[in-house]
Amino acid sequence: MQSTQLSIDTLDRAQERFIDTLDQMDVSQANTMPKPIIKSVTWLIWHTARMLDLQISELKGDDPLWTSAGWNDKFSLDLPDDTQDYKHTPEEAAKVKVNDKQLLKDYLDAAVKLTKDYLEAVKDDELDEVIDESWTPAVTRQVRIVSSIDDADMHSGQAVYTRRLVIDK
Repeated sequence: MQSTQLSIDTLDRAQERFIDTLDQMDVSQANTMPKPIIKSVTWLIWHTARMLDLQISELKGDDPLWTSAGWNDKFSLDLPDDTQDYKHTPEEAAKVKVNDKQLLKDYLDAAVKLTKDYLEAVKDDELDEVIDESWTPAVTRQVRIVSSIDDADMHSGQAVYTRRLVIDK
């Protein structure tokens, strides 16, 4: 088995959780932030796709799909393209809304495909390569991958919780 197969399987499960959660909601529910500090399912899916896109594109040395494939235009958010979404205030997070759930599914699918393609191509000896020395300890390619997959997994669970808050009032 390829060393990255567990990451691929974990990412598949996170994506399935996101899609199942989104399928149980209408657009209005998906865009709802149930409490000011709890982000919407829309934001959680968008942020996860964007985070995978940015992190993996950087590992590949490519421009992110967000701009290179025009996702920024498709979403047309009132936020700069370089927004640091992991730092979003509730007001900024509330700007992440869609009119069509398929847009979220499509961007998530593109980001997951980008990630899985990368995981299938990366060589084991590349995983130990230090890619960011600004942290202690320095971040390796493997650490960045695990962190990204873990973030996707965590946010998919948050989406399930948020759906329950919105639908099961």
